[in-house]
Amino acid sequence: MASDLLSIARSGAMAARIGLDVTAQNIANASSDGYVRRSASLSEVASTGGAYRIGDLSLSGVRLDSITRNADAFRQAEVRRTGSDVARATAEAAGLENIESAIEQSGVYDAIVGFESSLQQLTQDPVDTSLRASVIEKARTMVGTFQIAAQEMDAAGEGLQFLASDGVTQVNRIAQELARTNTRLSRASDASSDKTALLDQRDKLLQQLSDYGNIATTFATNGTVAVKLGGTSGVDLVTGGSAATIAMTTAGDGQVTFSVGASALSLSGGSLAGQQLALGKLAQLKLDVDGLAEDIVNTFNAAQLTGDDLDGNPGAAIFSGTTAASMKLDVGDVRKLATAPLNGAVGSRDASNLTAIRSAISGLNPADGMDQIIFDVSGTLAGRNITLGALETISNTAKVALSAQSGVDLDAEAVNLVRYQQAFQASGKVMQVATDIFDTLLGIG
Repeated sequence: MASDLLSIARSGAMAARIGLDVTAQNIANASSDGYVRRSASLSEVASTGGAYRIGDLSLSGVRLDSITRNADAFRQAEVRRTGSDVARATAEAAGLENIESAIEQSGVYDAIVGFESSLQQLTQDPVDTSLRASVIEKARTMVGTFQIAAQEMDAAGEGLQFLASDGVTQVNRIAQELARTNTRLSRASDASSDKTALLDQRDKLLQQLSDYGNIATTFATNGTVAVKLGGTSGVDLVTGGSAATIAMTTAGDGQVTFSVGASALSLSGGSLAGQQLALGKLAQLKLDVDGLAEDIVNTFNAAQLTGDDLDGNPGAAIFSGTTAASMKLDVGDVRKLATAPLNGAVGSRDASNLTAIRSAISGLNPADGMDQIIFDVSGTLAGRNITLGALETISNTAKVALSAQSGVDLDAEAVNLVRYQQAFQASGKVMQVATDIFDTLLGIG
């Protein structure tokens, strides 16, 4: 009987020690990113038979059944999904904000208004060289702002491309880490602390991966995971211990596409999708700005050809270029502005062709065109920020639900700490009683 008590007490002390270790681990990692709360699962040890007890069933202590991770696969998937949406919206909004700054801070709109205003002022005295000089300088300023806008938009695009390229590098790194984790998981023994740590690492890597692209996961009974990038209909990224490699291709207009091997990759979530969307918007805006610059060049030059300059010569093209970056002011001579009608007298004060130039520019209305471009990007950014706010609320709700289920509650762990300490002390007391009983029996003998 005493030996049975010693055995039972010993198993109880060992179980309590394991419980204390698990509780201490939970408390120590309460704020660790990706850590999932553990709990010790214990079971009774039953034995049968023995001297004069054939067929009898008796309890013989307690043993560790497993170390359980309190993880919820559904809540984890929901956190990954909502987090991927937030990452996409955040990356797109950041890209659009840079694009908006590139266009607005270039000052194109103000320069266009200033150029049109100088043409209006020239109507007061079309032969005044100072007013003509003002038109030329305002034209030079307008050309410069178009060039600056092109450079700034190119810089914004290069920044987005760099971030996307770095994201591809990170996805490939995470995929390789997941493949190695799968290999280790397939070899880890059940209920081991090493396996629970590997499962934590697996879930953390999946969370990191979902920040770059939307993923679909399939878990095996041994804890390994197969990952598709691009959702359930996407391409295989991680299968067992092997990982595929993502590649990025940049088109001439700055837009990017992704692929895995020979398969095109379509992303609807993650920062890579957000950067891809922002680059698509940038390509459209660059076409709009380039088109406006070309229209100004063609419209003004065409109106110039219908009149004579101050020396009585037919008007010549003032601007050149077909894009914002290539737009140039080719004429700096103030006398070359064709304000007079064709075949007029030298130094004519007849401003009928200046009126035609202003009418042509007014019909084009470049200031309104630039305003629409700015409104386009600003309106798009405002809409994305509203969407981002809603997505962040949904994501935070999912994170709170996951934390409540798998996070560490320090109050609960403090209770467990006291409970296991008392169980350990009780087992020690049983061992002491068993020893006293055994000594007493020896003394009787």
